Amino acid sequence: MVVAAADLPLAISGSTRLYGILGDPIAHSLSPLMQTFAFQQHGLDCLYVPFPVPPERLPQAIAGAVALGICGLNVTIPHKEAIVDLLDDVSAEARFVGAVNTVVIRDGRTVGYNTDGIGFLQPLCDVEVALTSTSVCMLGAGGAARAIAMALLRAGCPLLTLVNRTYERGERLAAALQERFPTAVVRCRAWTQAAYVARESSLVVNATAVGLHADGTTLLPETCFRPEHLVYDIVYRPLYTPLLQAAQRRGARTIPGIEMLIGQGAEAFRLWTGLPFPTAAVRRLVQPALLVTS
Repeated sequence: MVVAAADLPLAISGSTRLYGILGDPIAHSLSPLMQTFAFQQHGLDCLYVPFPVPPERLPQAIAGAVALGICGLNVTIPHKEAIVDLLDDVSAEARFVGAVNTVVIRDGRTVGYNTDGIGFLQPLCDVEVALTSTSVCMLGAGGAARAIAMALLRAGCPLLTLVNRTYERGERLAAALQERFPTAVVRCRAWTQAAYVARESSLVVNATAVGLHADGTTLLPETCFRPEHLVYDIVYRPLYTPLLQAAQRRGARTIPGIEMLIGQGAEAFRLWTGLPFPTAAVRRLVQPALLVTS
């Protein structure tokens, strides 16, 4: 039987290690629930706190975290890009993506990572998708799309087609990825071709925020999908976005964004502790909060 985080006693002592998440706003974040639960499942003397930090206070927040002996941080909107230049070191992947979502603090030194790519890939590994023979249509070219694209290409994806509303932005990202991964084919197509590209791809990824408000808006017509498709939406609230519902009606397999959220949190937990994340238990813990559709 898995015990919910709220049912476990909380003891704070002089040896308690402090972690947290920086964002503005931050009250909606599921990270405190997930990470606190993971710490408790491993019996670790750790505390995870949400820190609301406005953009103009970010430099002071990082300096304060080091001064206070905080051991690690998650970083969310609007700080993921601005924090890069405030850290002592940044991983090569985070540098390319231009965004950090996890910070490890040891001996007064801050090191930034981007765990979005690893988090995105984990559920694909779980369902045994052969990425080396999978063509991908990705909607979006923002920060999350950069991390996801890099992860897919590192995993051997042979053909990645970016479709973005602002074609020039998508084209710049495609060129940067093509230069970094010359053995793959990376291309950009105009938004008007989104439906065609999706039909011709095996994996369709929504890396935009469309679907976040569950207002029925979807990026692709339902007729795009067929049972052979796998459709992955990184939006995690609601659990099943209009895009995923449309794909399901056509018999396609789907992956909801909660899987990426859990995956990126699991990698952050590993970077901080070296321990495995209780993924299945965390999924059971957070899913009820996402089943609402509005």
